[in-house]
Amino acid sequence: MAIRIFSALYHAAALWVMAWGFSNLNTLATNEWIETQRGGHFQFLTIQGLALAWITLFFALTADFIPSLAFAQRAKRLFLMISLPLAMVISSIYWGLLLTFPSLILPPLPSSEPSSSSAAPALARIPLSLDLALHASPALSLIAEFFLIESKYSRHDVVYKAPIMACLFGLWYSNWVEYCAKYNGVFPYPFLTDNSLPGRIAIYVATTIIALTSFRGLNAIHS
Repeated sequence: MAIRIFSALYHAAALWVMAWGFSNLNTLATNEWIETQRGGHFQFLTIQGLALAWITLFFALTADFIPSLAFAQRAKRLFLMISLPLAMVISSIYWGLLLTFPSLILPPLPSSEPSSSSAAPALARIPLSLDLALHASPALSLIAEFFLIESKYSRHDVVYKAPIMACLFGLWYSNWVEYCAKYNGVFPYPFLTDNSLPGRIAIYVATTIIALTSFRGLNAIHS
């Protein structure tokens, strides 16, 4: 029973980067404010996606050390089916808005108010190293996992399992974030706060469709 050395090193490094990102959430300027809210950091789709990516790669690392453990491989493949498209959605939306309309994705600094020299409150920006660990490493790690290590999914997986998992997660997160906002009076992302309920429902549906489409697209180009 040989340990898959290079694969194990890659998985361990990816897990370390994501764990480092999570452990440094308490350094954010908004951390104290977030931790007083219902749901804490787990209101954020980013953190839920990070957790799912970490679990996926943890099972992958387990399979590296114990290749005969079929459960670890099956669990990794199942989690990858939702963690990969979710990471794609998170990265594409986050970086797209950050580069074009940052006020829609970044909350204002706590106690920040407009002044005569600023038309809007200062935004709570994230240090680049932490930003990459939270919003880039999950997607990059899982894409590499899928194309370099994992085999493509079957038609049955793509047509039946993936839509069910995407819809279930979409329903879970939309209900969870609405529940948290009911108590907190604000959503974790400004673009949700700025929209009415019908607008938010449209966003939830659209992101679920994007996730499913990205999964199908990635699977289609997998050799």
